[in-house]
Amino acid sequence: MLTGSQKNLSVVFKNEVNLHPHKIRYWLHSTEKAEDPESFALKVNEICEIYRNAQDSRQEGGHVISTDEMTGIQALEHKYPDKLPQPGQCAKMEFEYIRHGTTSLIGFFDVATGRMEVPYINPTRTEEDFVKAVKALINTDPKASWTFVCDGLNTHRSESLVRYVAEACSMDLELGEKGKKGILKDMKSRSKFLHDPSHRIRFVYTPKHSSWMNQIEIWFGIINRKLLKRKSYLSIEELEQSIQRFIEQYNLTAHPFKWTYAGIPLAI
Repeated sequence: MLTGSQKNLSVVFKNEVNLHPHKIRYWLHSTEKAEDPESFALKVNEICEIYRNAQDSRQEGGHVISTDEMTGIQALEHKYPDKLPQPGQCAKMEFEYIRHGTTSLIGFFDVATGRMEVPYINPTRTEEDFVKAVKALINTDPKASWTFVCDGLNTHRSESLVRYVAEACSMDLELGEKGKKGILKDMKSRSKFLHDPSHRIRFVYTPKHSSWMNQIEIWFGIINRKLLKRKSYLSIEELEQSIQRFIEQYNLTAHPFKWTYAGIPLAI
């Protein structure tokens, strides 16, 4: 029979055995969910519906794209050579490295196909970079409808983006002036215009601190695990070429993600 102290010690040991320090789960969620739950629910359900209808949209000639930037991708050269795996042993990699600069990736994940389309790899990711990247993608099918799911970063709600969408959709509108009046006045007015469901090209924004709703974040995790954490690069050019090759190879067997979030029912 175990004494009381022995039982307590047994519980401690059992709990220690069940610890999983290699696993991490985020526990703080969107501030918008607490501050404005109705707005949060509307945004969540809208994105879920867009994902759910992505295949139908594609059959009708449209595109549903999950987009974001992967910034500060470092070209790291391993200071010491890796050692190949031996029977019964894993490969060995030293932690010391030499920095050779950074680049960024603006990615466009096609929700219906699972492909990464027309990636934009560049050292910067400015407002102009984002518009240039979006324009290059849309030019692959310039008359189709395009729905972009993205976060509320300022470059995703910029003056340049509004002007491009208005031009690409042949809208004869008075856009106003940034910081003063009209559609261009501020982020809120620009977001409303870009989000308009009547537009052939529109942007749908995830709630605050809800990047988990953006499917491209899953893809970023894949390239980080399978490529960026493992490779050694001697230059930015070598890194960018490696990313491009990975995308081309990935697309050969790409498939849509089985995204299972059910959304939040609104009270009637």
